[in-house]
Amino acid sequence: MTGRAESVRSATPDDREAVIALWQACDLTRPWNDAAADFQLAIEGETSVILILQRDRQIVATIMTGFDGHRGWVYYLAVDPGHRRAGYGRKMMGAAEQWLRDRKALKIQLMVREDNAQAIGFYQAIGYETQPVVTIGRRLDSI
Repeated sequence: MTGRAESVRSATPDDREAVIALWQACDLTRPWNDAAADFQLAIEGETSVILILQRDRQIVATIMTGFDGHRGWVYYLAVDPGHRRAGYGRKMMGAAEQWLRDRKALKIQLMVREDNAQAIGFYQAIGYETQPVVTIGRRLDSI
């Protein structure tokens, strides 16, 4: 990585298209979730942020994080497929953890689809543990 300019910063509205394209390239979007709305809400919120890692002015990784006053949450950890295995996922998780520490969050949590063994393995390798909880939910847009 010598000679390559890298930086982590908060996303701005100008990053919207590139960030969503990266999420799509990483297969993180789903038809029932509006990625554009997720992006907008996160960058406008006082308790959330989308952090992006740029390398030579190209967005190569993102992470969305928020603090609900009790826990920190992580979503949309994405690393460009052409830049994987370079430590960017770990770097983005570290940036999210620091953002949450700065807001006095004591715990960080995230959800991973149970069939995503690669993601589960990544999180376990960086010290995360499967929690003994059941996630219960309900869609509010269909009520």
